[in-house]
Amino acid sequence: MIRAFGLILILASCGAQPAPEFFGAERTEVERDGRSYVIFQKGERVEIIRLGYARRGEHAAIRAAMIDLIPEVTGCTLRETSLQGDSGEMRGSLRCPKG
Repeated sequence: MIRAFGLILILASCGAQPAPEFFGAERTEVERDGRSYVIFQKGERVEIIRLGYARRGEHAAIRAAMIDLIPEVTGCTLRETSLQGDSGEMRGSLRCPKG
């Protein structure tokens, strides 16, 4: 029991971890409007995770900021119809320039 608790503490201290499909992805940490986000890009897929607490009423603005950050960080266009998630974590598909 104590070992399991210790393992949980170690894993929790590692910060944002990607979903399994994003293992090995490029990781970028960004701050926007006093909030921290982690963006994982793997090919033409993206995951963005908000770090920290959000109060009631802040979620719509956070979600909009997350959507704006995706093309800024990746250099790709977000396929908005593919976007799933909320103001804590979102995943979607990208259309990236060839090259």
